[in-house]
Amino acid sequence: MADWERAFRTLLATRGGALRSYAYLLTGDPTTAADLVQEALTRVFGRRRIGEDIDQLEAYVRRAMLNQYVDSRRRLKRWNATRHLLVDVPHHDDDRVAVADEVRRGLATLSPRQRACVVLRYYEDLTVAEIADELGCAEGTVKRHLADARAKLAVQLGITEESTQ
Repeated sequence: MADWERAFRTLLATRGGALRSYAYLLTGDPTTAADLVQEALTRVFGRRRIGEDIDQLEAYVRRAMLNQYVDSRRRLKRWNATRHLLVDVPHHDDDRVAVADEVRRGLATLSPRQRACVVLRYYEDLTVAEIADELGCAEGTVKRHLADARAKLAVQLGITEESTQ
């Protein structure tokens, strides 16, 4: 039996439950926690040179779990913030594609709250009251975000008051 196998078996036998508990506290889901432990063990024991000190190995696995969890949350946050931009745009209408691209770039410059208000108002077709309820803020705040966002987008998209009438 290789040295790493002995260390792996000893770590799981003595500290496996503690590692699973730690992963569960991080994720709050038993299945995700099991995946987190497995991935961290794979990363740690995938290295050629590891020690045999169980305390060091446990600390190393815990650190790998924490890093992986934080990275996955960061990736999820980034994905949730940008996935709505992945719209299946028809390729036959070049003007429409250009306008959609320009609007996407304009939306990217808005603050998160402004952008949320614009999307909920014009994409989800919610009322100001419904948006306020959805975002947990006052209606006046939603109106302010919408007004600021419209003004900013109008400048960026070159929309004048005459063209909106």
